[in-house]
Amino acid sequence: MGNMTAELLDIDGERPRLLGLAYQMLGTVADAEDAVQEAVSRFYALPDQERAAVQRPGAWLMRTTGRVALDVLKSARHQRELYVGEWLPEPIPGHGGELKGSSPESYAVLQTEVSYGLMVVLERLSPAQRAVFVLRESFGLGFPEISEVVLRSPGACRQLASEARKKIQAGESTRDSEETGHGQLVRAFAHACSTGDIAELTRLLDPSVELRSDGGGVASAARRPVITAVNVAKMLVGLRQKYPEAEVERVTLAGGEQGALLRLGEEVGGLIACGTSSGVIAQVWIMRNPEKLQLWQ
Repeated sequence: MGNMTAELLDIDGERPRLLGLAYQMLGTVADAEDAVQEAVSRFYALPDQERAAVQRPGAWLMRTTGRVALDVLKSARHQRELYVGEWLPEPIPGHGGELKGSSPESYAVLQTEVSYGLMVVLERLSPAQRAVFVLRESFGLGFPEISEVVLRSPGACRQLASEARKKIQAGESTRDSEETGHGQLVRAFAHACSTGDIAELTRLLDPSVELRSDGGGVASAARRPVITAVNVAKMLVGLRQKYPEAEVERVTLAGGEQGALLRLGEEVGGLIACGTSSGVIAQVWIMRNPEKLQLWQ
């Protein structure tokens, strides 16, 4: 019993990192928690002698969580092809929130993880590229260790990492410093959305800005990207006119990014996050899927 208790304590200490890995690979907290639970279940399903022979349970769990998440991600590709409209990762509240069902330590990891903009760009990678990038860049694993997760040679993993970085650099908006760039822009953007000021919105947006919204087939949302400043500004003003009673509240997302929360009475009707570049807003992401807004309720 003493050995089993020690194993449980060791595994509990690994949960934050495992949850962070699974979330970065899968994009939702629920899927991440399921992947971690599956990895832990596999550990305790090992024969006693085999489990006792695992010298580094944390490393074993990291590899297994990565494999589980990779398998889920491969199947999710097909599921997302059937998804109604755009699919966006689940936005996580920044420091000060409460993640139901998880320990404060696990939530602290999620709150300080990658930006929402990077989470969106990670969706453009192949499952193998995403796994290699996250394991390498976020968790510092060596290519020999990563090869055990993706079941490819270390050299192939190195190539996947290079390909992933190129896609990330090509797709990620540059977030300016909080004082002079991103935060100031998003505050002005939230105010313009709140007042329905289409001229101010247009001024804040890049001429070729892209807006994507995720309603999950449940809440109303644009099923295809909306392009250009004029069209995006019109859509945002139309959303404001559709919900004149909505309160626009500035919030902080995991990674320190600023966003705007749309409150409809006691309910959360949506969350808007932005990617900024060169002093303007280049990307707008609207989450309206209620399943991905539960942490904000």
